[in-house]
Amino acid sequence: MPLTISAPPLDTAAPATGALPGRAADVRVGVWLVCVAVLIFAIILVGGATRLTDSGLSITEWAPIHGVIPPLTHDQWLAEFELYRQIPEYQIQNAGMSLAAFQFIYWGEWGHRLLGRVIGLAVLVPLVVFAATRQLRPGMAWPLGGIVLLVGLQGAIGWWMVHSGLSGERLDVAAYRLATHLSMAFLLLCLVSWVALDHLAPRTVAGGNGGAGVVTGDRRVVPWAIALVAVLASQVVLGAFVAGTDAGFAHNDFPTIDGAWLPQDYARLDPLWRNWVENTQAIQFNHRIGALLAGLVAVAAFVVAWRSPVQAVRGLAAVMLALVAAQILLGIGTLHMFRYHAPPDIAGVLTGVAHQGLGALVMLSAVLLLRAAR
Repeated sequence: MPLTISAPPLDTAAPATGALPGRAADVRVGVWLVCVAVLIFAIILVGGATRLTDSGLSITEWAPIHGVIPPLTHDQWLAEFELYRQIPEYQIQNAGMSLAAFQFIYWGEWGHRLLGRVIGLAVLVPLVVFAATRQLRPGMAWPLGGIVLLVGLQGAIGWWMVHSGLSGERLDVAAYRLATHLSMAFLLLCLVSWVALDHLAPRTVAGGNGGAGVVTGDRRVVPWAIALVAVLASQVVLGAFVAGTDAGFAHNDFPTIDGAWLPQDYARLDPLWRNWVENTQAIQFNHRIGALLAGLVAVAAFVVAWRSPVQAVRGLAAVMLALVAAQILLGIGTLHMFRYHAPPDIAGVLTGVAHQGLGALVMLSAVLLLRAAR
């Protein structure tokens, strides 16, 4: 009887119990994480629109479960409106607002919170499925579990931020809480994208265990990429303080600031550190200096990376530099736009949202450059 040898079929299904996940499982997990990253980027845009339209304080209660259902009757709308009328933003700034105007800002904040809930489900449910079907590689418990915890923490930070604007004489949320909330969103975007690429483009030695990829990187670029990420992270915080204090609406000439090359009231508050968190002129000037520093570090990182033999490093460096340049130009344009079309004017809102969204892409490009250079 002749001996017949047949090749086993490619395994594209979920691995059997006890088996290590295959390449197909890695791709599925990676695609899932890319979808989560897209949702996070979307909520960064929606959050910017919520802030620029003063929608963030329109919902005065934190109801993670039943809050998903908006008011459905006229009486329910009146009850929600009455709650809003008790907070300083209405009493000091929006007294006399119509129910229709309230409904407009309410839908903005409701949409923001709904998208946050969607992200929570989009992270948790697939993770449980992938874990139950043993499609997660060893060592992924910490990064994926950390993403779940950070998403939950971000929801709590969001309410902590909103709560700061519901009492006292504050018309907006506390700037340092806004900075925390925005920074966490950027962190999640970068972390999820990094872990997604660990699945879609694994960095393994050619011919090594699995042979799925090739080691790339350039150690000369790493210090510059780290410096750029650090500078950009500082810019995110500075930008959040610009947003949280409405400093972007107050000083709209450029390259001068209030008609002078240097801010004349930079140190008007005592002690000095108060100017960095309360003085709108100092806050915006710091953000401008941060943009200049980010541009210089980006150019230096690009020059070093462009000499790299690794194509991915050169390509990401070029993308990063283009995004940084575009963001600086857009920041200047946003200042001038706010001078003539300040939010809630739609042109000002769209420009401000674009500036925040492009900032997220700039940060992501720097983080991915660091990953490629490692």
